[in-house]
Amino acid sequence: MSAEATRALIASYYQAFNDGDHDAFLALLSDQVEHDINQGGRETGVEKFRTFLKKMDAHYKETIKDIVIMVNPDGSRAAAEFMVHGEYLSTDDGLPQAAGQTYVLPAGAFFTVTDNKVSRISNYYNLTDWIEQVSR
Repeated sequence: MSAEATRALIASYYQAFNDGDHDAFLALLSDQVEHDINQGGRETGVEKFRTFLKKMDAHYKETIKDIVIMVNPDGSRAAAEFMVHGEYLSTDDGLPQAAGQTYVLPAGAFFTVTDNKVSRISNYYNLTDWIEQVSR
């Protein structure tokens, strides 16, 4: 896959996320996608990712903005830096009480691309910063 094709794939990934189009989003992932959850474990497979998205939708409403996508020359790996604009809708296990708090959080993600699909996604953000924002 070329670097430009990978850049388009990652742009489509974030567009589908922002559109809330789970089917389009999940179609961009390999069947055995590895998902490294920020400060958590690794989950494997599209169905686990689908379950993760449903959980996220129950607790958070987020939009990704100011996306910068970086791709290696052969298109096999990519990274994105962006700002998460969100609203904390309902209390997530082990986290502060939700009351509709809003937040803006810098974040990043790393991708592996195999056979024109995302085969690994690792998301990173500062959880302490998020907790401080929703605890004000």
